[in-house]
Parts: sequence; C-alpha cells; structure tokens
Amino acid sequence: MRTAVRTILAECLAVQPDENLLVVADPKRRSIAEALVEQARSMGAETVFVEMSERETNGTEPPVMIAAAMLECDVCVAPTTKSLSHTQARFAANEKGARIATMPQVTEDMLLRTMSSDYSEVRRRSSAVAKLLTDGREVHVTTGAGTDVTFSIEGRSGLADDGDLRAHGTFGNLPAGEGFIAPVENSTQGRLVVDGSMWPMGRLSDPLTIDIEDGYATRMRGDSAAEFQSLIEPYGHEAFAVAELGIGTNERAILTGNVLEDEKILGTIHVAFGDNHSFGGTVRVSSHQDGIVLNPTVRIDGTTVLEGGRLLV
Repeated sequence: MRTAVRTILAECLAVQPDENLLVVADPKRRSIAEALVEQARSMGAETVFVEMSERETNGTEPPVMIAAAMLECDVCVAPTTKSLSHTQARFAANEKGARIATMPQVTEDMLLRTMSSDYSEVRRRSSAVAKLLTDGREVHVTTGAGTDVTFSIEGRSGLADDGDLRAHGTFGNLPAGEGFIAPVENSTQGRLVVDGSMWPMGRLSDPLTIDIEDGYATRMRGDSAAEFQSLIEPYGHEAFAVAELGIGTNERAILTGNVLEDEKILGTIHVAFGDNHSFGGTVRVSSHQDGIVLNPTVRIDGTTVLEGGRLLV
C-alpha cells in the first residue's frame, strides 16, 4: 500500500515539500485517506485531511466548506465513495490551479493492482485515443451483444486520463487509463447494451439494454433496468442525457464491478449519462453514471480503433 500511495503522490501528482495538500474522504475510504496523509507528511507537504458524509450520488457537490478548502490547496486527492469528478467544486479548484485526483469507490486491492501498470504505455495509449476523438466527427460502436450506436463528436475535444497530473490545474481519476469525450448533445442514436458493470449495481449478470434517441435514454430493459431508472429519475430529464464516451487503456485493470477500475479496462468502452459540463459538454445535473461495454468494435469516421475489444492504437 505504501508503494501505491507513493506512486500517486510522487509520480502522478509530483507533490513538493512546500505545497499544501488536501485529502477529502468519507468514512468508507478512511483507511486509504490515512495512508495518503501519512505518505504526504513524510514527503514534507502541509497536509490537511477532511472527512465528509457520503454524498447522495456521483456528481453531488461536497459541503461548501470543503469546496472552499479545495480552492486554497495546491493538490487535492479525493478517495470517496461517490465521485467528486463532475462537480462544480472540482472544476472551480482546477480553474484556480489545483492539481486534483479523484478516486471514487477506490479499494486497497485496486490500488495495489492498477498502480503497478506501465504508466508510460497508459499515457501513450490514452493520448492517442484522445487525439483520435478530437480529430473525429462521428463514432460508431457495435458489439456482438447488440450494441449499435452512433455519437457525433464534431467540434469536441478528447481528453486523456493518463495519470499525469503534474501540470498546473490538471485533473484525472486514479487509477488512470482512458481517452474520453463529451458527445454533442442530442446527437447520440441507437442501442447500447451494457454487459460489464454499472454503478451502483456493480457487475451485471444480465445485460442492461438502453435505447437512445436524440441524445437521451428513452427505454431500458433487463434485470437492472428498473433500479437504474429509479436511481436517475429523481434528477430529472438531463440525468438521462448521454454525457460521455470513453475508451479504456489500462492493461492491469480487470472487471470487478467497481466502475472506477472497470472503465479503465484495456479494450472496453464506457458510456455515461448525466453531467458533462466539466469536460466540454453543456449538461449540468447532480448525477453522472457510467456503464461498461465489453468487446466493442469502435469506428471513428470509418476507421477502426477497437476491433472486438482489441485496441489498435
């Protein structure tokens, strides 16, 4: 564990002895937060640990006092149960220059496995995928399980979640490993079959089929359909919007039912519904839910990028 948290702080975030570091957690992630605090203090950083109540869902804002603290730190690490990635607090802190790593649903086992990846190769793959997405206009995804869906990405910028959080104002998930983009609103059409995992249901024993029209989920089928619909319905229509398309690039990530790791699996894609305003979209809602699709074939403007789960870049 000590090696994993040192990789996070020293290699990914390049924490310096004269910096102010904030660790944000909730009770379920306290042990990981304490390991981060101990390591950061041994490196000479001025380190503050704040614990909040578990948030209602992914994308729910942290308490206002924590949001204020995030604005005053050089580095923020957030091992939490629900994700702070797609929050205004995270976005505002990045805008002010903080380097931020969010770690929703992180576990000790996950850190030990995925932080031992070849991060130079993770960075290469993630950057290559992000460039293809930036340069592309339309993505077509198919799978043997029944996925057949198109996304317009014209004019949007692809981003690399590659573990390199050393630059001023950078943000990413840890463990890292994806290239992702916010599809153009109202553009996604077709059928998505989520056959890997989806938060909070975990690993799916029965695929979740989602029909998408004009950028919104309109119909869901499968054993977990009612649960997923009831989860996002309280947030209104925008929670059904297609928010993200991502391609996994981490060779050590495996399917565990924990979306933080599952969405990084090399050769998978994930599609999220809900908020995307913090990475190039226009949807603002306190919900962001990812579904993992296994063994996809992905074509960007007709060029095959993934073929049956094999990344070709």
